[in-house]
Amino acid sequence: MKTLILVLLGALAAIHQLEAADQKGPVKAPAAKQGAKPAANDPIEKEYQKLLADDDAAQAEVDKWITDNQKFAEQGAGITQATLRLRILQRFESVQKGYEEFLKRNPKHVHARVAYGAFLGDIGKEDEAMEQWEKARELDPSDPATWNNLANYYGHNGPVTNAFAYYAKAIELNPKEPVYFQNFATTVYLFRMDATNFFHIDEQKVFDKALDLYRQAFKLDPTNFPLATDLAQSYYGIKPTRFEDAMAAWTEAEKIANDDIERQGVFIHYARLQINAGRFEEAQKNLDKITEPLHEVLKNRLLRKLAEERKKAEADKPPVKSDGAKGEADSEKK
Repeated sequence: MKTLILVLLGALAAIHQLEAADQKGPVKAPAAKQGAKPAANDPIEKEYQKLLADDDAAQAEVDKWITDNQKFAEQGAGITQATLRLRILQRFESVQKGYEEFLKRNPKHVHARVAYGAFLGDIGKEDEAMEQWEKARELDPSDPATWNNLANYYGHNGPVTNAFAYYAKAIELNPKEPVYFQNFATTVYLFRMDATNFFHIDEQKVFDKALDLYRQAFKLDPTNFPLATDLAQSYYGIKPTRFEDAMAAWTEAEKIANDDIERQGVFIHYARLQINAGRFEEAQKNLDKITEPLHEVLKNRLLRKLAEERKKAEADKPPVKSDGAKGEADSEKK
C-alpha cells in the first residue's frame, strides 16, 4: 500500500525509485520501529510507544481509505484523487507533529529518530528520512536498523556503493535479522555492474553472492514464502541458465506454500523453466495441475508458448529417411 500512498501524495520520484527496486519484488520496509522495550514506569518510553501506535493506526486507516475509495470509484461513487490526497495529508500531519514535538524534548532518542525516518520514508519524504537516520547513526552507530534504513535510502537514491557497505554493517551488528540479508541480496542483484566493481568479482560471482545472501535470509526465516520466491526468481536473470538450481529453489518454495494459489503459482514457474529447457512433457504435466482462475491467463500464455516451442522443435528435426530411400541410396553407392 506504500506505493498507492506515494502516488496520492504526488511523490513521483520516489515511485520511480521504488519501481526500480521492484524488479525483484519490493524491498522490504526496514525494521525501523523496533524500539527498546520501555521500562514499566518510564514516561518517555511510554510516550514513544504511543507515537508508534499512532503511526501504525494512521497508516492502517489511510490504507483502508485508499482501498475503499478504489472500490467506490469502480461503482462511480469515489471521491477525487485530489480530495483523498488532502485527507491523507491531514491525517498524517498529526503523526508528523507528534514525532517532531517528541524529538524537540528528547533529541537524543535514537529509536524515535529511526521510527520517524521510517514514517517520512513511507509518505515519500526520503531525503528528510535520510536526515533523521543520519542523526540516529551519529547518536548510536551500533543500531543495526539505522544502517539498514540508510542502505535502503542509498539503494534508491545512490551512491549504491554506500548501500553495499551499510547493509554489510547492519548484518555485522545483527546477523540474525533476515530482512537485512534480503535487502542486501536484492541490491546486489539489481546493481550488478556496481557490485562487480565494488567487490572486484565478475558477474557470475555477483550472482553467486546475491543468491548466497538470499539463502542466508531464508535460513533465518525458513517459512517465508515471498522470500523463497525472491530467491527462486533470481535465476531468471542468470545466463547461462542454471536449470537444476532454479528448479530446486522453486521446489523449496512449493514446500512452504500456504495455499493452492501459491502452490499452483510455483507450478507456473516449473512449466516456464521446463519449456525453456525443452522438457515439454514435464511442462505439460505441471500446466495440467493448474486449476486456480487467478493463474488462468499465465497458464494459457504458457500453453501457447509450449505449442509454439513444440512446433519449432518438430520443424528443426532432420527428416527421417524411409527404408525405400535408404535402399536406393545403397544401390547408388554400388
